[in-house]
Amino acid sequence: MRFDVITIFPRMIDSYLGESVLKRARETGLMRTYTHDLRDFSPDKKHRRVDDRPYGGGAGMVLGAEAIARALESIPAKKKRLVIFFSTAGRQFDAARARQWVKKYDQIVMIAGRYEGVDERVKKIHRMTEVSVGPYVLTGGELPALIVIDAVARHIPGVLGTHESLEEKRYGVGVPVYTRPEIFAWRGKKYCVPAVLLSGDHKKIDAWRRKKSKTGHDA
Repeated sequence: MRFDVITIFPRMIDSYLGESVLKRARETGLMRTYTHDLRDFSPDKKHRRVDDRPYGGGAGMVLGAEAIARALESIPAKKKRLVIFFSTAGRQFDAARARQWVKKYDQIVMIAGRYEGVDERVKKIHRMTEVSVGPYVLTGGELPALIVIDAVARHIPGVLGTHESLEEKRYGVGVPVYTRPEIFAWRGKKYCVPAVLLSGDHKKIDAWRRKKSKTGHDA
């Protein structure tokens, strides 16, 4: 799987991808990531400006179409490519979409927008898919891009090792977990591991975990 991120802050992307599981996946060739500095494609060679005031007035600035169009055309396109622009108006990104995209695409290109958004015309030229990572507004698209990369990469065969296995496939998300010590004392109170997890009865443990994945309760 190949991931491309177009951004004016490439170091924000590179620093996260240079650690832990994703770093290992890159080093082993299971995924490839590329950041593209949007300013490198600015038609304004002197100041490398990529934004301007919106037509019709209003607060904020808008990322111009030309720099983004140039950046997109500079990226080698695989046959099964998805181009994403992040917007609260887009369809919600979730685990199901992450699984689907691994099977459906071999390249995901993301526009990490800033300011008030992106010139609408470039969205049509490159048939972008608008995606939302939640019902809130962020200052830029770098965090959403990293969320997509992280969530999708987990479903690439071989990316997760034994200690990072897809536990949600068995039980779903939100299952309470515990580790040593068996009794944790803090500020005069004792907190114990549920007895069922210490029983050695794998059927009961399995049933408990399935129940907790549905209720989300810690008791």
